[in-house]
Amino acid sequence: MRFLRKYWFIGLLAARSNLVYLAEVYSRILFMTVILYIFLRLWQAVYTACGTDRLAGLTLQEMLWYLTITEAIMLSAPRVSAQVDEDVRTGAITGKLVRPLCYPVAIMSANLGERTIRFALNFIAGSIVTFLLVGPLHVSFYGLLALAVALPLAFVIDFLSCFMVGLAAFWLEDTTGVYLIYSRMSMMLGGMLLPLELFPEWLQQIVKVLPFPNVVYGPAHIFLKPDLHEMLGLISRQCCCAAGLSLIIAMMWHLALRRVFSNGG
Repeated sequence: MRFLRKYWFIGLLAARSNLVYLAEVYSRILFMTVILYIFLRLWQAVYTACGTDRLAGLTLQEMLWYLTITEAIMLSAPRVSAQVDEDVRTGAITGKLVRPLCYPVAIMSANLGERTIRFALNFIAGSIVTFLLVGPLHVSFYGLLALAVALPLAFVIDFLSCFMVGLAAFWLEDTTGVYLIYSRMSMMLGGMLLPLELFPEWLQQIVKVLPFPNVVYGPAHIFLKPDLHEMLGLISRQCCCAAGLSLIIAMMWHLALRRVFSNGG
């Protein structure tokens, strides 16, 4: 229990620190407001052009609430890969390895603490804007419960993916390009802008086996359309994805430490 307590305080400190820079908080809220207003006008035109009141099983109101959640998830992500990349390239990681902390777990604790606050602020701001634009959304208890369970797992999966990108700095000079590819694939294949039901059937089958929908589409969809069978399926996929990424990171971390020690770090 004492082992976990120090990581809990790392996450708590990161969460509190994120509230200090009010200018950054206000800028994210302003950006969220502008994005949602643009999406509203865009989807209004799409629904009108299609001559329907439902797309992918969602009304215009539900679609904008869906986008509120997906945008809050994506905009809340700290730059984990950039931090790990910098630690590796500057050699700062060697100093952190001698501390009585597990480097990956410490980074994850800080990441989850910071991301929780960011998501909460983004979601609150986005909900206010969406409420003013299209009105309230009927939220069920099961929808809130599903989101509360799926969202932390989504954050863990995204962290593991970004941490893995950052670890690639042990073999690459700069991981900025790799992270750019990952972030764009998350937006396009994760369902941030379009629910997966709007993808071609063949692409849906490919995307469903990738980790991206477990981070973005899954939590948002299960919140709007709560279903016990779908929720259990989502959670099982998230757990399998997290376990698989953890295994890959463990192997990369082992190889990375060998490179550090072999170079006298």
